[in-house]
Parts: sequence; C-alpha cells; structure tokens
Amino acid sequence: MEKIKVAIIGSTGRGNYGHGLDVAWKAVPECEVVAVADDNDAGRKPAQQRTGAARAYADYREMLDRERPTIAAVAPRWIDRHRDMAIACAEYGCHMYMEKPFCRTLEEADEIVRACEMRHVKLALAHISRYSPVLAVVKKMIAAGEIGDVLEIRTRGKEDQRGGAEDLWVLGSHVLDLMHAVAGSPTSCFATLLQDGRPVEKKDVRAGAEGLGPLAGNRVDAQFRFPTGTVGYFNSRAKAGGNPSRFGVRVFGSKGIIDVPMGYGLPAYMLKDPGWASARSSAKWQKLTASENGDQKSPPNSGYEAGNPAVIRDLIDAIRKDRAPICGLNEARAVAEMIIACFESHRVKRPVDLPLANRKHPLTTL
Repeated sequence: MEKIKVAIIGSTGRGNYGHGLDVAWKAVPECEVVAVADDNDAGRKPAQQRTGAARAYADYREMLDRERPTIAAVAPRWIDRHRDMAIACAEYGCHMYMEKPFCRTLEEADEIVRACEMRHVKLALAHISRYSPVLAVVKKMIAAGEIGDVLEIRTRGKEDQRGGAEDLWVLGSHVLDLMHAVAGSPTSCFATLLQDGRPVEKKDVRAGAEGLGPLAGNRVDAQFRFPTGTVGYFNSRAKAGGNPSRFGVRVFGSKGIIDVPMGYGLPAYMLKDPGWASARSSAKWQKLTASENGDQKSPPNSGYEAGNPAVIRDLIDAIRKDRAPICGLNEARAVAEMIIACFESHRVKRPVDLPLANRKHPLTTL
C-alpha cells in the first residue's frame, strides 16, 4: 500500500515537539514523514535528522502548501498557536495528531471544531491514557456492576510546583479526560481558585507558562456533576504531591473502588470493599490487565513510546472508516470546557451549567 504522507509541525524552544510526537511515526510502518517545520533555525536541522524527514521548512504553512500531507502532527506543548496551526491544517484538508492541551479558550475550540467539521478532517488529541487497553476492562467492570453504583470519581494532578491552575491545564487535562471517558459529559461545575489560601482576585491573574493564557491560583478545588448522579472531583495544591504520586483517577462505587493510574499500558486495580478500606475487611486489591478483556497483546511497555503509536493507528483507522477517533474533536473540546468551567465558576462564585454560555476566557473578566 502507498505510504501515508505525514508532516510534523514543531517549535524548538516554544513547546518543542511535545511528548515524542516527532519520533512516534517511526513505529507506524504505513506512515512516511515527508517534512518537518520548525521556526527555530537552530532546532530545524536536528528535527529533520531525528524524524528522517526528506525536507525541512521554517514556515509550517509553506510546508502544508507544498507537501499536502494526509496527516500533520501539531506537536508543540505550548498551546498559544494550536488554534492557528489547526485551522491551517484543516484548510488544507489535513488530518491531525495534536499534543494536549487542546487550546486556550472555548472560542478557539469552537473555531477548530467548526473548521475540521466543514472539511471532514479528523483530529486526535494526545490523551494516551484514553487509548490504554486496560480502560476497556475498567469500563466493562463498571458496567457489570463489579463496584456497584458509581458514586464518586476523584482525580488529582501531579501537585508539584505547578499545582493549582497550571496543574489543572497541563496534567488535569489527562485525568479529566479519563473522568469524561468513564462518566460522560458533566452537566455542571462548581470550583474555587485559591492563591496562598485566599480566593483568587483580578490582581492574581498572570500569563501562564507554555502559552496557556491567563492563569491564577496555586490551589484548585472543583466538583463536576454528571447525568447519572455521579459526582467528580479534581483537586490540586502546589507542592502537595505524594510519593508515589496521587496523579490518576479513582472510581468509587457502592461496592468498591477502581484505581486507574495515568499512562498507556499500565494495569488498573480494583478493591471490592464497600467500606473502601481493605484494612477493615478481607478484601484485597485485584490487578486488572488488558488480558481480562480477551486482549492477549498487552503492550510490553507504557508511556508515550507505546501510547503515541496507538493513537496514530486509531487515527488512521478513523480516517479510513470515516469515524471519530477515540479521543477526537468532541472529547478534546469537552475536556477544555471542564477546565475553563473551573475558572468561570470561580468568577461568578456559583455552580455553572455545561456547556458554558460564556465562550470567552473567564479570567479576562474577573
């Protein structure tokens, strides 16, 4: 079969190439990297050598125009230009694999979705945990009632020096995506942002790192409500991270718990104990792997090395079958909306309904 033409958009020093979105294509034989674009003169040649691209460009628009790839990697971690890059790709009818987070505002998200839908372009976001084989097992166990009715979903970020609003954006994107995968789209959000223990005010708003846009607060406490009655929580406080990390998702049911760590190819764990504490019962943690779903090809490794190719293969299949990727446009926008809803709820000091009526960034009008 003819190779799928792939072009890579990166920016050395301004988000680089994300978590390996430049080299992931080497693990997918049906793809051929034909070109790379990097606006940093010093980073362009190494990127070309690293990816094996035949050609290198300073301007990604020129690359798209000349190469006409089938798929583009929108790779920078910085998201301040994700909207522009995505719109350009859509205008050339180019499908995308994009680094997370999606984009800075719901206005940008709406523009990207509209541009892609108008041209029947697929976009997959790099939430690799959504693609992990064990997630199907977790959802199967929940549907079968193994932990009873789902009462709560608890998530936390890494809670390092980025704890709070930055953690919500950068790491919360992953865990909120898994919350969305388990419970669906929330109907409301109630959140509070704190800076050193006091409610965030306008004076606290600053430009966020990695092109995130306006940010404020080194602590976030958020609650989401879902149509099923499940309540989801995201919490993050700067420098409160544990060892081992609490970064992950825990699903609490009336009969037990399922713990899902972040990453691709890692096992999950289930505790069948209504009291949620094995010390008070004879229950033991049960390891959940992909083999319990009949998948004997569990990945030999975890993380982006295995996760990125899984996303790419699903994107290719979505293109060929004209279906949505597992983590596509709707999922990408839904997670961005959950994040921005935290800022909007703090701004208005009450719960807010989802989808949000206000599509502008709430911290700009705090």
